[in-house]
Amino acid sequence: MRIQRIRAVARKEFIHVFRDIRSLIMGIAIPMMLLFLFGYALTLDVDNVPLMVWDQSGTPASRDLVSRFSGSRYFSLTGYATDYREIERAIDRRDALMAIVIPRGFAENLRAGRPVRVQAVVDGSDSNTATTALGYAEFITAGYSSGIALEQSRRATTDLPRPPLSLEPRVWFNADLVSRNAIVPGLIAVIMMVIAALLTSLTVAREWETGTMEQLISTPLTGAELIVGKLVPYFCIGLFDLVVSLLAGRFIFQVPMRGERPLLLATAILFLLVALALGVFISIVGKSQFAASQFAMVATLLPAFLLSGFVFPIANMPLPLQAITHAIPARYFVTILRGLYLKGVGLTVLAGDILFLAVFGALVFALAVLKFRKRIG
Repeated sequence: MRIQRIRAVARKEFIHVFRDIRSLIMGIAIPMMLLFLFGYALTLDVDNVPLMVWDQSGTPASRDLVSRFSGSRYFSLTGYATDYREIERAIDRRDALMAIVIPRGFAENLRAGRPVRVQAVVDGSDSNTATTALGYAEFITAGYSSGIALEQSRRATTDLPRPPLSLEPRVWFNADLVSRNAIVPGLIAVIMMVIAALLTSLTVAREWETGTMEQLISTPLTGAELIVGKLVPYFCIGLFDLVVSLLAGRFIFQVPMRGERPLLLATAILFLLVALALGVFISIVGKSQFAASQFAMVATLLPAFLLSGFVFPIANMPLPLQAITHAIPARYFVTILRGLYLKGVGLTVLAGDILFLAVFGALVFALAVLKFRKRIG
């Protein structure tokens, strides 16, 4: 490959990009908009669950239990009910997602040491939130029960029994379990995959549609020189998006960065090249800009969003889907980003994922050159 020819193609593509305002908007504005939109809107944390209480006991003991719920950051007390109809109406209007029903004789049964059943009614139409809210409710109730048991034991004897087993939880890498710390790195991978592939998916198809490809074919340009030259301006745009995204993740979304920054930048550039090469390959295979852009969206957005482990854990997927995820480049970059951002792991741990990205990019680039030569012929 000759640098002069690549430079000439890159200059031509730069002029086209800066003359086409839509390309600049697509390349710069849309990634930033997606990053901030999803970064703030997409969260898996469940806080301030609207809670309604039907306190049939009306005693200090029952109010103490209610205060455990209202005093936590997980629940927000929205009101009191006097029967199940009020609870049903509140859940139907989405004024409450959960209701706690405290039975009559609550305090008397506790004092007598008899078991008490406190009912939790939860809106199951949002199953994920309902499951998480139930877990919080069980945790608060268990803490309240332990306090009652210890108090009763203290009154009965001076020697407090020690529980045979106690759990000491310790969360590594994301101590506060903030979902944004896991979402933002994955979001960077998904956005870069979609935007980079979409930008380059129009390059070669546009030449065929506008009839300028024949002029390029008549020049001494080789297929590899043409593809590399066309990738240069989009690589610069993608690199700008990448740097802004990494800075936004660190300084706006406050995602901790524990890994090596040079390794992060190097792997991000490698992934960007893989996505750009995939877009060029789609552009060569596609017969028009519309078909190429549609195919690029389907081939990148859905796999990157659904099968990369960004939202849904790969280990929970059926085995055939788990096998398919190995052919999704975003899967490896999501793993790399989370490893670098949260765990602070290095090259020895991430070598396999980086090697796959390199092999995948080389394979796609070779297929693009091969396919382009066939079309010239």
